[in-house]
Amino acid sequence: MGIKLINIGFGNIVAANRIIAIVSPESAPIKRVIQDARDRGMLIDATYGRRTRAVVITDSDHVILSAVQPETVSQRLDDDE
Repeated sequence: MGIKLINIGFGNIVAANRIIAIVSPESAPIKRVIQDARDRGMLIDATYGRRTRAVVITDSDHVILSAVQPETVSQRLDDDE
């Protein structure tokens, strides 16, 4: 069995088995998570300059910003299984 890959928008792909959470960027605690990842050099911005709609947190402590809604990313995750 190969690695399942999930499209998080604009052709950007994440390994599904590495995803811990897909959350909305609206709350203050998530904004702190994003800023902390930026400070540590662990932030990956895959929004292509668009508004961040989903924050993907991985088991490697990377935080990935996506311009796709969290529900859409979650649906793609479910569709691939």
